[in-house]
Amino acid sequence: MQPASLIALGALFLGGLIADILSRKTGLPRVTLFLLIGLAAGGAGFDLIPAELQAWYDILSVIALTMVAFLLGSALHRDALRQHGRAIIAISLAIVLGTLGIVSLGLAVLGLPFGLALLLASIATATAPAATSDVIVQSGVKNGFTQTLRGIVAIDDVWGLLGFSLVLVIVAQWQGHQDLAGLSQAAWEVGGAIALGLIIGGPAAMLTGRLRDGEPLQIEALALVFLCAGMSLWLEVSFLIAGMVVGTVIVNLAAHHTKAFHEIEHIQWPFVVLFFILAGGSLDIGVAATLGGVGLAFVALRTIARVMGGMVGARIAGLPAREGLWFGAALLPQAGVAIGMALIAAQRFPDWGPQIIALTIGTTVVFEILGPFATLKAIRRTKDRA
Repeated sequence: MQPASLIALGALFLGGLIADILSRKTGLPRVTLFLLIGLAAGGAGFDLIPAELQAWYDILSVIALTMVAFLLGSALHRDALRQHGRAIIAISLAIVLGTLGIVSLGLAVLGLPFGLALLLASIATATAPAATSDVIVQSGVKNGFTQTLRGIVAIDDVWGLLGFSLVLVIVAQWQGHQDLAGLSQAAWEVGGAIALGLIIGGPAAMLTGRLRDGEPLQIEALALVFLCAGMSLWLEVSFLIAGMVVGTVIVNLAAHHTKAFHEIEHIQWPFVVLFFILAGGSLDIGVAATLGGVGLAFVALRTIARVMGGMVGARIAGLPAREGLWFGAALLPQAGVAIGMALIAAQRFPDWGPQIIALTIGTTVVFEILGPFATLKAIRRTKDRA
């Protein structure tokens, strides 16, 4: 590694520390501040991040998001599911289905081919688990709303991935491609990830935390994270889903753990800070500035769809109407999962590829920077819930 990369790495960590302090003083989402620091230091700003350091982004994103997935999985404890499981399932499904319906119909009315509109709508179902999770932690609010929100974040990308894969198959059939590759890939990505999570989580729940009573060692936590992330990449399954399943299995089966994820909470912070700053460094703000009418409509339609879906899901779950209003707003952040979906869709449908990539990247910039504000506001507006 070059000295410039080490100097830049130290400077970015200091920038992250300053952003954290500033967020505490101002109440601004620190995720957004991290992204803005990265944006200023990256190619869209002063271009201060060495290419060698920016190249770490892919692997850092996998490590950081796997840690986040572990912690989100821990939110699915059987006691929490007994209390909030109906709301988690109802709201997450309602938001995904509402996003698919409202965004696709709205874009079709604006003149886009329905196949393209449906693809974009399926991409709109993706969320940003790391950003949402960090805002929950930053808020310091621990109530029924945040418990339900953590559960929704843990599983909504599962529904989104399944919906996206089904849409790939449906649009391919309309376009004359007799191909079920998208569906089989989704089955493997989700099913394989669940199987891997069970295979790693079962023994981990029984074996970790034995060397020191009640709490896994830091080396045990790191071993699980890296093993889960590496095996997921090797098997080409979702590391988010695999990590979530490992977390869920451990928190429900490891009766000898008093703080099963204490060490992951300790070690994840440097990874998460660097992940968000480098994510900001990779953003192209110019793309967002050229969205045009369709891009603005996409932003509006996705926002409306998620708010309405949250309200419908909350009503089905029997939650208060004023609370249901805020679930969709809290789930506005969108990041890397959407970009990944867009790349797959563009590859499968090259005629629409440029539109899919440009619109997804542009709107993701908007939701990645502004979405955490909506999440933080939603949590604050419901903080009086028991």
